Amino acid sequence: MQERLSGPLDDPGDGGVIDAFGALLPEGEYLPLLLSVEPQMIIPGKAGDYFSDEQVTAWGAISSGASPEHPHTPYYRTFETAVDADAHLYEFVVPMVPPTWNEWERVEEYVARMEQGTVPTAVAVSTLDVCRPAISFGDDPSVHWGLTHFLLDGHHKLEAAATAGRPVRLLSLLTLGESLAGADDRARLPALRAQPRSARATGT
Repeated sequence: MQERLSGPLDDPGDGGVIDAFGALLPEGEYLPLLLSVEPQMIIPGKAGDYFSDEQVTAWGAISSGASPEHPHTPYYRTFETAVDADAHLYEFVVPMVPPTWNEWERVEEYVARMEQGTVPTAVAVSTLDVCRPAISFGDDPSVHWGLTHFLLDGHHKLEAAATAGRPVRLLSLLTLGESLAGADDRARLPALRAQPRSARATGT
């Protein structure tokens, strides 16, 4: 399976990947999505951090100390697009171990492959959460669609892609029972994810 995922996966059901990783997951209903992502590693509290930027702009600081939420781990931002005038989709990839635990030799190996045109495949279990504040103290209150991928395989690949500025393919197994989104919202996700990437214009 490692060798199969070292290159691009062209179909979600190709090579028994879903069966292999599905055996690791709780019994439930999952929607497989095969995505192309270009990850940017984010350090909490630094430039690009969703929790200290977009979330605060939309809803205000929500902790009792008037500080932004802290995710307590570096993570990757990969995509965002408009849902409508009052809603925006944000996509994240969350590693299950800190990137500092990655073996740098393996990261460098993937960087070299990517620079030669290889596009490896990572696998994640994912959730879609559609959230709106009950009370907003932000400058641009809006509904946030959070598509979050929790890596099952591909920690070295994601860091390599972020380092090299290259894409990686991601097989997302979206859990329908654990997502905070209705059936109509989930049905819109493939089309939204196929839209061009666009940042939200705040204050409009």
